[in-house]
Order: sequence, then C-alpha cells, then structure tokens
Amino acid sequence: MVCTNGKKVLQLSDCQAVYTSCLYQLRYLTGIEPENGCAIVDENGVTLYTDMRYMEAAEKLLAGTDVTPVLYKQDELLKRLAAYGSVGISFDQTTHSEYLALEKAGVKMKNIDGAYERAMSVKSEWELQNIAKACQIAEDAFNALLPEIKEGMTETEVAALLEYKMRALGAQGLSFDTIVAFGAHAAVPHHETGSTKLQFGDEILIDFGCKVNGYCSDITRTFLFGDDGKHEAFKKAYAHVLAAHNLAQEKIVSGMTGKQADAIARDYLKESGYGELFTHSLGHGIGLNVHEKPSVSPKGEQILCDHMVFSDEPGVYQAGEYGIRIEDTVTLENGKIKSFMGRTQKELLIL
Repeated sequence: MVCTNGKKVLQLSDCQAVYTSCLYQLRYLTGIEPENGCAIVDENGVTLYTDMRYMEAAEKLLAGTDVTPVLYKQDELLKRLAAYGSVGISFDQTTHSEYLALEKAGVKMKNIDGAYERAMSVKSEWELQNIAKACQIAEDAFNALLPEIKEGMTETEVAALLEYKMRALGAQGLSFDTIVAFGAHAAVPHHETGSTKLQFGDEILIDFGCKVNGYCSDITRTFLFGDDGKHEAFKKAYAHVLAAHNLAQEKIVSGMTGKQADAIARDYLKESGYGELFTHSLGHGIGLNVHEKPSVSPKGEQILCDHMVFSDEPGVYQAGEYGIRIEDTVTLENGKIKSFMGRTQKELLIL
C-alpha cells in the first residue's frame, strides 16, 4: 500500500498547483522518491514525472492511487506549470538554478514551506504504522546487539553491527548516522563515532534509528559495560534523566505548546540541580525527516495535537566525565502520549 498526501498539501497551499523535485517531498506527495523525479499536484491529482529507469516500478507501486507516472519532458513540464495562476513551491528545498528556470518559463510561484510543515506534522494512520515498524526494528536490533558487545570493540564496530541488524530485520535505510559513544565521549551530544575501544566500566551511549517506507525512528539508550564502582555521579544523574523522561510522557497532552511540553522535563531537571547540563531541546518532530515539526523546545510555539510524532529525549552532559540521554519516539493519541518504544530496557542496564 502506498499513501499519498498531494491533496492535503494542495489544500493548505492556497494555490492552483504544487510543484516539487525535493526527494522527501516527492515521497510525501507520491509515496515513492525516484532519483531526478518531480511532481505536480492539482485538482485532478498528482503527476509524477520520471524517466524510463523508474517507470515500470512506479506504475506497479502507484496503481490504484491518485498518482499518475509519466515520462519527464522538460518543455512539456514547464509549459504546464506556466499555465497555472499560482504554483506552490518550497523555497527551502528549491535550488537557485531551478527557481531561475521556472521564473524564466513564466511560472507564477508562491512559497509554501508552511503548508508542508503543517501537513507533515500530523501523521496519517499509514504513516504511523510505518514509524511504529521502524521503531520495532530499531529496538529489536538493539536487543540483539547487546549480547554481542565485547571489550575491545570500537565504537565504529558496534555501530556497524547495529546497522547490519536493523537492515537484516527489514530496515530500508538509516534515519541518520548511528552515534556510538564510549566513556566521556558521551558528554558530547552529537559525538562522531570513531575508533575508541571499549573498556570494562565504560558507559555506552547509542543514538540510532532506521527507516521503513521512508519513515524514521529515533531512539537513544545509555548503559554501562560492567560496573567498576566509579559511577555514583553517573547513576544519580541517570535516575534524574529517566524521571524527566517518564514525567514528560506522563504530563504532555494535546493542546499544549512545544514550549510547555519542553518545560515539563526542563523544570524537573533544573529543580534537581541539572538544569545547566540539559543543553538541547526535549524533542523534535519525526517523520520522513528525523528532524521536522513540531519543535518541542523552549522556543516551540506550535500547538501539539493527536497524531503528531516527536522525540522525548532529556539529557544531562557533564563535560569530560559522562553524558546521559534517554530517547523514545512518541505520538499523541486521545490527547495523551503513546510511546512507540516498549521493547527495550530504560532502567539503568549494566552489561
């Protein structure tokens, strides 16, 4: 089954037509993302312009949908676009050269970045199913990884093994480059996975995710590789991060802003003495992009509502010592948080 969202974006755009060549927007509008393709949406449906390499696959995948695949011919495409009274495009995702070509052809363009943000922030049931499957694969891969982690392995080796397991379980790609951080490297929220070798007593932070039909999962787990008796500060901080994580899932409801949601965890960590060590937002939207709307941050003014998907990831980072992040991908259902994660341990794990 392929779910398309062309009519949704067209209605929000207030234009006669919508045009894009951006890959993730093509996926959103048509259900697939052929290389070098583009699409037009109007009142009659969606036209996907592609080349002979993708035509046969597109015809099979899109049969029964509102998307019609046709062979790309630039002159015909530009002539069609110029005939509309207004064409919505994403200024953020359109190159300068493409914009100039459209302008030269007489296309009357309007920026509809906001329409994409509003449409993509609220997921359909089909989109939620794909995200749920991506989350299940990520968690199952993580659980399969744990017994294979051995002293002397590098961060890169652990990342590669996890990525292989996600692929073997059905993932079609990665949400982002897997982050594996040993020891004090975890104090850098976006540490670059490298050649550091695992030693007994190290903490391990792994931030990872995979894609199903283009839709992402995002999860972080932090744990210890053995206990050398030198982690009292880490264990204390971990308990507070977990409490903040759980409190957010308990208290966030539809109707509050991203800023109010962020404050639930942020205020708790501040009261617990960790406020200055929580250096990023509580969460970000997750969908075809691993970072999209809504923003669950101190600046998040968007109202949260049912079927939005975002992360719950409070963190505490003590430079040169330790870093802790506990992250689930969650949604709002019947006004309350529903986590896609439930197959992995969040109480402090010691291997």
